Amino acid sequence: MEKVVIPEVSLTGTVSMPVVGMGTGSYPPADQQTVRAAVLEAIKAGYRHFDTAFVYGSEPAIGAAIVEAISAGLIHSRQELFITSKLWASFAEPHLVLPAIHSSLRNLKLDYLDLYLVHWPLRLSPEARSVPPLDEHVYPLDIKSVWEAMEECQNMGLAKAIGVSNFSCAKLTELLSYAKIRPAVNQVELSPAWHQKHLRKFCKDNGIHVTAYSPLGASGTKWGDGRILESDVLQEIAEAKGKSVAQVAMRWVYEQGVSVVAKSYNKERMSNNIDIFGWSLTDYELRKIDQFPQCKGVRFVNTLGQTAFALELDAEI
Repeated sequence: MEKVVIPEVSLTGTVSMPVVGMGTGSYPPADQQTVRAAVLEAIKAGYRHFDTAFVYGSEPAIGAAIVEAISAGLIHSRQELFITSKLWASFAEPHLVLPAIHSSLRNLKLDYLDLYLVHWPLRLSPEARSVPPLDEHVYPLDIKSVWEAMEECQNMGLAKAIGVSNFSCAKLTELLSYAKIRPAVNQVELSPAWHQKHLRKFCKDNGIHVTAYSPLGASGTKWGDGRILESDVLQEIAEAKGKSVAQVAMRWVYEQGVSVVAKSYNKERMSNNIDIFGWSLTDYELRKIDQFPQCKGVRFVNTLGQTAFALELDAEI
């Protein structure tokens, strides 16, 4: 697999992040050996950003792969990698944030994370066992106190940068009103099928970088569909470019000024997912994608509309 050099984006002035990362969240979860082998192949291909979360169960496999990659000479040190993990909603209480990041660091065999995100703008009870969770297990998040604990993670050097995931403009506005450290990143669902135009503008205006997950419409997941990979419009553009539909979708995301994490453990697709540089979409092609029917793919709360904080998760606001 030919190694590709992936461009980086500056998050804080001192922290830079590769604009394409390898996601490791899957349903059902892959076994540890599969994840470890895939991460090693990804490093060989040129990936340097790996996205995980406590709830994915992939942290130990990534940690093992990092140790093996250094031992095998694939990389010289951990400093060559950018590792993102996330605070799971069951630990989204101020007194649990530090124990949670320490747990992730033990899993990953690391001294620090490059980026630590609040996974969802809600809190789950410890009894929550399903996705989506039962309504009685979902509670509003005390954003202020949790963010203060996240800031402590950065101040202690446990995370070089901190951010959020799945936050709406309303939630970000609340957070920005008292944050001493501005969130560096908002990682959200974003694809040709879910443009997030208003949220992207809000984040740009407030100095928050947007990272896209599910850039292929959550295809192959519990909640995904084939609207992107089976799109006639994207297929037409792909054929004209001599590229795959997935590459066109990810290139579109990149051209919006957004970084992207995409999950694949297949060597060929893994390589294709970072072959999105050195070419571009035409204005005509961008207009065609701009007309793509919009529909959110990832839904986390069971019965939306019962509470205001739940409703926000289902809207582009």
